[in-house]
Amino acid sequence: MRDMVSQSATRTLSALSHFKAQDVARGIQRLFARNDIWCIPEMPLRNNRRADLMGIDPKGRVVIVEIKVSRADLQGDHKWPDYLDFCDKFYWGLPPDLDRSPLRSEGFQPENCGVIVGDDYDAEIVRPAPSHPLAAARRKTEVERLARAALRRHTVYSDPECPNPARL
Repeated sequence: MRDMVSQSATRTLSALSHFKAQDVARGIQRLFARNDIWCIPEMPLRNNRRADLMGIDPKGRVVIVEIKVSRADLQGDHKWPDYLDFCDKFYWGLPPDLDRSPLRSEGFQPENCGVIVGDDYDAEIVRPAPSHPLAAARRKTEVERLARAALRRHTVYSDPECPNPARL
């Protein structure tokens, strides 16, 4: 019985965290849209990682946001530096109630990362992301991959019976 209750509580907490991550993503996407930055969620990268949000700003720069909704998730993430090779700007996306103090520590490279705080309605950049320009060839590749993923998703959304070999 105790295992059943524990498993149920774990599923409930997991569902709440997932919902909260979607809330943060929604707020960030609204902030970005107002600033002519267009992004898509869950974008696979060529290093087998997956960016929570990846987009392009008005100057053609690639932006990645890694969303964290709990302190344990934030401090347990050691793979995030792998995203830096695929973007010009990197942001952490957090809910308003999450303590941001760990992001000021050296291990989170504050000189390389911006911070956005968001909820399901809106978001705010609390620390701008510095620009670390990608090589032109890398940027071109990432922008093309992002465009193809967005077009593929749009096509499958508008025609669910359309063949979709990539499953993005």
